[in-house]
Amino acid sequence: MKTPIIYALAAFAEIAGCYAFWAWLRLDKSPLWLAPGLVSLAAFAWLLTFVPSEAAGRAFAAYGGVYIAASLAWLWAVERTTPDRYDLAGAALCIAGAAVIIGGPR
Repeated sequence: MKTPIIYALAAFAEIAGCYAFWAWLRLDKSPLWLAPGLVSLAAFAWLLTFVPSEAAGRAFAAYGGVYIAASLAWLWAVERTTPDRYDLAGAALCIAGAAVIIGGPR
């Protein structure tokens, strides 16, 4: 049960860090937005090291599905744009793929 929490925290950190850069470059925010963005991106990388997997690539691949779903949650909660049915269907497919990668017998 620890892995979903790690992935959720990592997704929040990565999206927040990337959004800080987006805000600076695309929304004309202050360059000061870069400092918390860099800290968030470092936290994202650090958090992924706690995923119990023998292979980094497998941990990163499964995280990709979580990232997609979390990005759509960010779209809805922060950017106030409602994901459409194709967004939700795609995210569901990605989460299913992540579950297969993480839950597969090894």
